[in-house]
Amino acid sequence: MFVITIVTVSGCGNGQTGTAAEAGGQSDLTLVIGAYSVAKDAMQEILPLFAAQWKADTGQTLSFQESYEASGTQARSIAGGFEADVTLLAMEGDVEKLVKAGLVAPDWKDRGENGMVTRSVVALGTREGNPKNIRDFQDLAKRGVKVLYPNPKTSGGAQWDINAIYGAGLKLSEEQEGLKDPVAAKDFLERIHANVESLDKSGRASMAAFEYGVGDVIVTYENELLARIAKGVHYEIIVPENTILIENPAAVIDKYAEEHGTRPAAEALVDYLLKPQAQEIFAKHGFRPVDKQVYAANQSRYPDPAGLFDIEYLGGWDEVRSTLYSKRGIWYQVLAGI
Repeated sequence: MFVITIVTVSGCGNGQTGTAAEAGGQSDLTLVIGAYSVAKDAMQEILPLFAAQWKADTGQTLSFQESYEASGTQARSIAGGFEADVTLLAMEGDVEKLVKAGLVAPDWKDRGENGMVTRSVVALGTREGNPKNIRDFQDLAKRGVKVLYPNPKTSGGAQWDINAIYGAGLKLSEEQEGLKDPVAAKDFLERIHANVESLDKSGRASMAAFEYGVGDVIVTYENELLARIAKGVHYEIIVPENTILIENPAAVIDKYAEEHGTRPAAEALVDYLLKPQAQEIFAKHGFRPVDKQVYAANQSRYPDPAGLFDIEYLGGWDEVRSTLYSKRGIWYQVLAGI
């Protein structure tokens, strides 16, 4: 018999995580996990299972130190010196920041499903009974509809939300005019943003605000809503006709894993996240599994919207960062009202 201690560290932007010890003795190895906030519930089920597997395979007893933050905040924290061995983030671009910082190997996407461990879509959550009769993104621009989504400056989830709305605007312009119209898409985003109640730090913080009664509708990951409904919260989920496929990566922080002597365990954990047992837990928490068999077994839970698009529809992440989130990009023009 062995005891696994999981220490959760919130808001460790300075990289200080303290010490994880086991009841009855020190662990053989500690893995430090720096993840985005939405992954927390699933990871806290997966990690003990991985530790049990690692114990059976190697005889080593693992403990974990964990930090859960908004994805952009977490990436900046790791780049700034928080020595995580493994990271799960909301989007590819946040891992690429760690590649540019010299912390993650450029070939990180060679592992598993192009580096991704979960998928989702941007969806809308409403109060029980959908009192504002929300059916699609267009309804978020109606007078009197109070909208929630987090701040894309700190939250990777928020960037997915903004990408979904902007992309839906492009799709509508394409249907109406025969081609993508960035001006129409920006106007679509502006009209919805005018109804936003608050910009929270992370997707999880935005969901907490919604649960406290703020807003009529929340733009968020489908998995966040499914997870809350599974816990007995009475929300309704609307998957817009035109919305974006979310892909969430995991990676070994090579520099720190080497320094800590944890590379074998760190690589094994990232591999374990792709195994059916872990993928089933992700599915339990509302994520769309990347494992084809696990996805097929759960497919009835996941509607495929007619106009589903991925990041490549917007030109890929480099184009999105340049056109939407640069200092003079579309998102900041919307914020500034220009």
